[in-house]
Amino acid sequence: MRFAANILTAAVAVFVSTGPVLAHHSFAAEFDSDKPVQITGTVTKVEWTNPHARFYVDVKDDQSNVTNWNIELGPPLILQRLGWRHDSLKIGDQVTVEGYSARDGSKMANAKKVTLADGRSVFAASSVGGKPTQ
Repeated sequence: MRFAANILTAAVAVFVSTGPVLAHHSFAAEFDSDKPVQITGTVTKVEWTNPHARFYVDVKDDQSNVTNWNIELGPPLILQRLGWRHDSLKIGDQVTVEGYSARDGSKMANAKKVTLADGRSVFAASSVGGKPTQ
């Protein structure tokens, strides 16, 4: 009886732990490494969550139209190892993002490098090519 309970507990643990893995996507499924993008704008929101941190940037075009971009970063733990902190980006900060455009043409990008308002560049742990890069 105890053995069956242990097996059931293990099975439930495996099932529950696969949820985040199944929800994760590959870089190539969403982004195009042949479509680099560079945008400059104002940070409007920051989400420090797994599996990818992300932030949103208001970008003005030549006619002063504002578009909000969704910028995907690497996992928070990897970002911390690269020097990021929870307060590295704040709402209102001016940033320049170099990365890769979404395949579907939406205003979304996978960041490769983020240049902060003070001129410091921070690598974004982009997953281009299947593994985080600097």
